[in-house]
Amino acid sequence: MKNVIQNRDEFLNQIAYRLGRERLITPIERPQWKYRPQIDVLKNATQDELLAVLKEQCKKIHTSFCVTELKNLPSVLKDVVSIYGGGPIVTWKDERFSKWGLDMFLKEEWESYEWDPIKEEENIKIAEKANIGITISEITLAESGTVVQFTDKNKGRTVSFLPAAYIALIPKSSLVPRITQAAVKMREIYHTTGQVSSCINFITGPSNSADIELKLVVGVHGPVQAYYIVINDL
Repeated sequence: MKNVIQNRDEFLNQIAYRLGRERLITPIERPQWKYRPQIDVLKNATQDELLAVLKEQCKKIHTSFCVTELKNLPSVLKDVVSIYGGGPIVTWKDERFSKWGLDMFLKEEWESYEWDPIKEEENIKIAEKANIGITISEITLAESGTVVQFTDKNKGRTVSFLPAAYIALIPKSSLVPRITQAAVKMREIYHTTGQVSSCINFITGPSNSADIELKLVVGVHGPVQAYYIVINDL
């Protein structure tokens, strides 16, 4: 039966019996904490204030950042892709690319490949050879500069970590203070649709490490460079 724990009482009773003691069943009350930073941090921040927090955080996570209106997105994306040396480019199979005026633009300007669920392993090989991967952030954590991705058959997770550079398209409306609010949104999605992505990726700029002699190395695994493009009117 879905969402039902089977044989729980029998199992716990057996443990109590083996320990030679009576099993005590006491109700558990949710504690009321005096301080709740997971909720209170940036609690009343506006979207513009969250955007400012995200911009500052991007400086700390070695991620380039810009804000644009939707009508200017194709030209802005063209400039960013040019900075990283052009294609080949790999993207999700997502109707929003076409809706935002990027579908034909990408194919006409550079060698561009759209994730194809039918091709399975071939997608991964193409992503490995791509110079740039482009995806869309579903939820964006301002405090940590993290983009959240819900992968599915049309949105392979390798698009964001196998190419040399990564570009995240971020609707301004996707901004939330921190992971606490992201978890709330994911729960809302589950209660509304009855499901949530089986693979949720949290990406905070390019990977980095200072394990060896405390010398920071950016791009240890995954893209060496990352760029966030925030779309102001979405």
